[in-house]
Parts: sequence; structure tokens; C-alpha cells
Amino acid sequence: MATVRAGKQSVLLIVDVQVGVMRDAWDAPRIVKNVLRSVERARALGVPVMWVQHSDDALSDGSPAWQWVPELTPKLGEPLIHKTFESSFEQTALTDELTRVGATHIVLAGASTNWCIRATAYGALERGYDLTLLKDAHTTSTMHLGGGGRIEAARIVDEFNVAMTWLRYPNRTNGVASVEAFDFATPGGVPT
Repeated sequence: MATVRAGKQSVLLIVDVQVGVMRDAWDAPRIVKNVLRSVERARALGVPVMWVQHSDDALSDGSPAWQWVPELTPKLGEPLIHKTFESSFEQTALTDELTRVGATHIVLAGASTNWCIRATAYGALERGYDLTLLKDAHTTSTMHLGGGGRIEAARIVDEFNVAMTWLRYPNRTNGVASVEAFDFATPGGVPT
């Protein structure tokens, strides 16, 4: 059973908005603009912003593909979390950073929806955090299946937005909200 977090501290978590990840991502310019807008809103409100950066064979540490997209720049003092697994929690300093600021509510944006965003969202809920997925600030690439089949990236994003609307964990709140409508102070994202 998860330890449910007490308190009301929100954190904006930006995951893997890197050159190599966004290169072929669906609607990348709009998503990057929305991620940037969420960062600006968080900073203006004094909400901590944390940045997660993935590395693997295709995104080798320090390579051009590994870098943040040019529109996004972490500020000095904003935690940088380096990961090698899909979940931002696995073998990283994320839990320590969240504990340091007293986080109870994670507002999530970034890429890729069906891999790192999904794994991080479930990881947050399983660790007792409330979660808001910014429905217009995450993306992925189209999946090409064997035999000529494919799952369009826009449908993957739609599916996960719906899943996060219906998913429930005991004593935690989760939901989806748009970048312009969500409220950092409201777990699930939209004030009632």
C-alpha cells in the first residue's frame, strides 16, 4: 500500500522534452509551446519546476539528441533528474527532490506519452502522490506495428488522457486538465 502524501504542495514535472524525443513527435511545436506555458505559469506562482532527462543508446548523455529543445531551458536551481528507465522514479533522485520540497501533487507534462509519461504517472500514483496530467502538453510518435499496422500518435495521446480521467487510486486524486485551465492548487487540475 502506498503512503499517501499529506499537504498541498504542487510540483511541475517536465519529462524528456529533448531534441531526439521531439524530432518525430506528433504536433511537437504546439506541445513544446504548451509545456513552455506551463513552466512560465509555475514559475510565476512560485511552484517548483523539476526536469527529467532520459539517456539511452539513442539519447547518449551530452549528445545533440539528448539536449532540451531550444525553447525550454531549466533555470539555475531547478532540479535536473537524469534517468535511464521509462519511469522518472526508477533509480533516480526524483523521490528525494520531491520530498525536499514537500511535494504532494505532481503536474505532469512531456514525452513520450505511451512510455515515460505513462510510467511516471503510474509511478507517482503508486507512491501516493496526487497527479494532474496536462492533456495538451504531452506527446509521442506514431507506433508502427508489424504487418503494416500502426497506432497514430494522436490516438495514443487521446487514449491516455481518457485513461487518466477514469483511473482511480485510494485516497489520491488524479485527472487531466488543459495548460490554460488547470489550477496548481487543485489535485486533478480543475477547480470545482
